[in-house]
Amino acid sequence: MPGDPQIILDAHEDIAANTLLFGRDFTESAYAKRKREAVNPPPNLWGTAITGLPDALLGRVGIIFGTLFVAPAWAAMGGERGYETSAEAYKMALDQIDVYYRLAETNERIVLVRTQGELESVLATWADGVDFEAHKLGLVISIEGADSIPEPQAFEEWYERGVRAVGLAWSETRYSGGTHRPGPLTGPGRELLEVMESFNAILDVSHTTDESFYEAIERYGGPVIASHSNPRHFCDTERHLSDDMIRRLAERGGVMGIVPYNAFLKNGYTSAEKKAKTPLSVVVAAIDHVCQVTGSAQHVGIGSDFDGGFGAENIPAELDTVADLRLIGKALAGHGYNAADISGIMGGNFLRILRASLPR
Repeated sequence: MPGDPQIILDAHEDIAANTLLFGRDFTESAYAKRKREAVNPPPNLWGTAITGLPDALLGRVGIIFGTLFVAPAWAAMGGERGYETSAEAYKMALDQIDVYYRLAETNERIVLVRTQGELESVLATWADGVDFEAHKLGLVISIEGADSIPEPQAFEEWYERGVRAVGLAWSETRYSGGTHRPGPLTGPGRELLEVMESFNAILDVSHTTDESFYEAIERYGGPVIASHSNPRHFCDTERHLSDDMIRRLAERGGVMGIVPYNAFLKNGYTSAEKKAKTPLSVVVAAIDHVCQVTGSAQHVGIGSDFDGGFGAENIPAELDTVADLRLIGKALAGHGYNAADISGIMGGNFLRILRASLPR
C-alpha cells in the first residue's frame, strides 16, 4: 500500500531445515556460520551460508516466508532423514515449527506473523525515523510439500499452529504431482484445497507439475503464489513456469518469487561454471520477463530459496549474503523501473497477498 516502509519480502527460505540439519543458528550472521563451518563442516552441507538474521536486518529484509520442508526418504537431501509415511513427515514438520517458535520466543527482533495485526506491527518498526535497533523481522510459516498434513482436515491444526501458506508439492506428494514426478491433483489434494480455502490460506504452486498447476489454480478460490519459481524462458524445465502459466497466475492476482540461483537462471548452467559468469542482470531479466508477459509489475517478487540446497557459490556474482538482495532494486532502477514498481517487486506485491490472506 502507499506509505508502506521500503522493505524486502523474501517468499521462501528453509530456515528450520538448516537449523535441524546443519546446526545453523539463524540469529548468527552468514559470516559467523562460514567461519565455524570452515573448521568443522557439517556432513552433506548444501553450500556456503548465505542467510542469517543480522544480514537480513542490514539488507532491510523485513518479512520472510520460513518453510516447513521435509523430504521423502527416496529424495532426502543433505544429512536429512527422509520420511516414509505421512505420520513421519508430520512429526518432522512439528520439530521444524518448534524452531520458529523458539526463535520468536528467544529473540525480541523476530516476530511470528499470523495475523494482520502482527504484520502491521512488524512493518511499523521499519517506518522512516525508527532506529535500526528497533527493526524487526517477521516470519510467515509455510509448508513446502504437503505430506506433513496427514489428511485434508488436519490442515486446521496446522493453521492453528500458525501456518499461513501451503505448497502441495516438492516432489510428488499424496496430494499432487511434483518436481520430477508428474501427475494431477489427487482426490485428497482436491479436498485439501477446499479445506485451505475455508481458512483463506495461501496456495503455493511452486514445484507443482503442469497438470497439477492448472487444476489447482482453476479450483482454488483463495490467494495464490508461486513462492520460488522462475520463467522457463531462462530455465526450460518443468520445475519452472511457462509463459502461459505465468499469465494464468497473474489472472488470479498471484505473485511469483524469482530465485537468484544460477542454475535456475541459465539453461545449461552447471555448478562448475564460474560464479562471475552469471551477473545480477540475469535476475533483472527474469523479473522483466514476468512483467512483459503479464503487462504489469504487480505479479513478481523475490523468493530467494537461499541456503535451500545451494550456497553462495551458485548465486549471481554481485550477491554474497541475503543482505545483498537490495542490489536487485538498484539494478531494476538502472533498467528503467520506477520507484513504485521497484517497491512492489521487492516487497509490496507479496505484502498485498499477505494482507488479503491473514486474519485480523
